[in-house]
Order: sequence, then structure tokens, then C-alpha cells
Amino acid sequence: MDGEKKNTLLIVDDEKVNLKILTHILGADYIIYTATNGASAIEKAREYRPDLILLDIIMPEMDGYEILTEIKKCEILQKIPIIFITGLSSEADEEKGLTYEAADYIAKPFSATIVKLRVKNQIQIINQLRTIERMSLVDTLTDIANRRSFDERLAREWKQGIRDQKPISMLMIDIDKFKGINDTYGHQQGDKVLQDISKIYPQSFMRPSDFAARWGGEEFTALLPNTDIEGAMEIAEKIRSNIEKHNVLLTDGREINVTVSIGVNTIVPELDSSFESFVSKADKALYAAKEAGRNRVMSALDL
Repeated sequence: MDGEKKNTLLIVDDEKVNLKILTHILGADYIIYTATNGASAIEKAREYRPDLILLDIIMPEMDGYEILTEIKKCEILQKIPIIFITGLSSEADEEKGLTYEAADYIAKPFSATIVKLRVKNQIQIINQLRTIERMSLVDTLTDIANRRSFDERLAREWKQGIRDQKPISMLMIDIDKFKGINDTYGHQQGDKVLQDISKIYPQSFMRPSDFAARWGGEEFTALLPNTDIEGAMEIAEKIRSNIEKHNVLLTDGREINVTVSIGVNTIVPELDSSFESFVSKADKALYAAKEAGRNRVMSALDL
């Protein structure tokens, strides 16, 4: 695992000797966090969001079943797989553990080989699922977020905006006269333009929470949480200017310049607010920017 980012484990056991043994067995391959009781386990799971939890069943105050139940109630933790580690080794005990939706069951005393293999199997499943999920949320051409990813992020930020009563802004961005680029230079070079332009968005953002995605074709979008219309217009203008000044190096060595038109919309979402209306108004502002001559930024609030 040298050179790779290590996966993280949370080991929960009230016997410190067991924590030492498991840390010795697994510490070379994973980042290890430990807890000795239920309250600490839940707190550390929230803080560190481990990839996998190894959880003892018999503990004072809260047993492993209760801890698992509490973890599964928490939205941000419920997908973390849990392996029960326990001295309860009967078939009935193992069956009970698995009915609690534990991912696996390791009996004490520990066999280092068995522990390593069972943990490795779960980690491989986790990493494979993450790869599949990432592929489903990333645009394969530009390697930025795709439309589905944008929709999911908007839904999360929308809920947060309703709770906090903070503004959300979005930009609809379209490359001007893109058909002409494809017709003149070919679709392969058009793809190079899309790849180049997509790298400019994060360079133009103000905060890590700002988020760009490919909407489809030559159209992109950006979501700016906790950003009012003035801030959104400033970022939109920065994107427009940065793209206008950027020289796109085509695969055949030629350089071309492109421009974009941008529509901006801002809302403080309410319970009865509509995603569709929010996006539609940004799109109308983009259309207005195109109609006004392209290579410009228009606000939906001015329409």
C-alpha cells in the first residue's frame, strides 16, 4: 500500500489488550482509530468517518448491538460497514450478529491471518464501490462533475440553505459559437476545448465549496453556496474574463481563443421554493446574455 492513501479503521473494544493486538495486526496497512466504549465510538465515528468499524459486542453501558443501531441511525455514518469482533462464537451468536446487518463476524481469540483477510475483503468492496460511484458522478471527457453530481449537490445545498436561510447562486455557462469550432477544427479539437475550459472553473472560484459541473454538450454550470448576487456576478465575470484570455492549445499545436456567455441566478430557498424555477431562471439569463451579443454575464434578477 506504499504510495497510496491508506484506508481508515475504527476499532472499538473495552479491553485495551485487544486494541493493542488488532492495532499490531492491522496498523501497517491502515490508519487506526480506537475507542473503548459506545459514546466514544459514536463520537469518533462522526469525527473521523472511518472506512470500516471493528466493533466488540460485549461491553459495559452500551453493547455492540446498541452501538451499531445508533450508528445506523446517523445518516452520515449508516453506510460504514461494521465487523463484529467477539468471544461469542456459537452459530446462534453469529446469526444474531449478521441480523443486525454487520458486514462480517470475527471470533476471538484473533487469528492474525483471518483478521487481515476479512478486513482486506471489506476494504476492497468499499474501494470498488467508491470507484463505481465516482465514475457515475464524473463527466468522462472533462473529469469534472456531471449533471447527476450537480443535481445531488444542489439538493444538499438547498436543504442547508433552507435551514440557514443563506443564499445559493448558480451560473449557467455556454461556450459561444461552439458548433463553429467543431465545424472548423473537428470534434476532437472541440473536445480539447471542453477539457481546457473545464480546468478554468476551479481556478476562478473563491472557496472550496464552490462547485462546477458539465451540464451537457458545451454547457457547464457552477453552484455557489452562501453567495449573494453580487458575489456570484463577480465570480461569473472572473470566469468569463479568464476564459477569454486563455489560449486553448489544440492537439495539432494550433492555439485558439474562445468566449463564454453566463447566466446568473440567486435565491434564498424556502420550503415552497422550486429547483426547476431556480435553474430555469439561470438558463433564461444565459439566453439573454447570448441575445445581447455573447461573451457577457447577465443576472436573472435584471430580467
